[in-house]
Amino acid sequence: MLRGILALTVVVVQFLVCDLVQRLVIAPLVRLRPAWRDRVLTGWGRAMAGTVLGLLRWPGGARVDLRARVPARPGVLILMNHQSLMDIPVAYKCLERGVPRVVTRSRYGKGIPLISHMLRLYEHPLVEPGRTSREDLLALAETAAASEWPFLIFPEGHRTRDGAIRPFKRAGLEAILARRQWTVYVVVVDGLRRATRFKDFVRHLSSIRGRVESVGPFSSPEREEELDAFIDEMRDVMVRKLEEIRVGV
Repeated sequence: MLRGILALTVVVVQFLVCDLVQRLVIAPLVRLRPAWRDRVLTGWGRAMAGTVLGLLRWPGGARVDLRARVPARPGVLILMNHQSLMDIPVAYKCLERGVPRVVTRSRYGKGIPLISHMLRLYEHPLVEPGRTSREDLLALAETAAASEWPFLIFPEGHRTRDGAIRPFKRAGLEAILARRQWTVYVVVVDGLRRATRFKDFVRHLSSIRGRVESVGPFSSPEREEELDAFIDEMRDVMVRKLEEIRVGV
């Protein structure tokens, strides 16, 4: 537990310091030099993800075996299960290069040092689960289709306490898949469910042993009437891969 408290303290300090750097240096730089935007934001985002995961390893004691490899190009859609507070930095490091645009709960868009400003700076789509209108879904689909970065969604919609794969929230995923042809990768993480909440994170961080793998690519269907079956197939792929990870295949 002491290692968890120490790691959380260091991460909080990092967030506060990097929030200032992001607001005073990174954001003005990309406004003044639009041609540098992708390069600067990619470098900054990957540096932040790598630093967070590094601090969770030391002094935190967590270990995450990152075996997933996803190409960073437009038209890549990543479906990832959601176990922990660590999932977004893990998702960043799964890309061979670049950063993803991540569909994120709107409540994270305010009040969190570094993170809230980063969500706006990187133009990550913010959604309110359970209160998403048809217009919101169409806007999300348009944002996804136009993205020059890979697009990531947690199709379960929320973190799971036991790590099992929950039923997919289909509306947003169907809207995204219907908007364009996608190259789909399924990213599966296991072993991080003991960091679902902050109190779990502090208590269990040093004992976390995670593993992350990817499956794909898959081509999304061209016809809307095939979307339901394709989503079912992607969930089956996720479930099978999680089972494989858990038995050590």
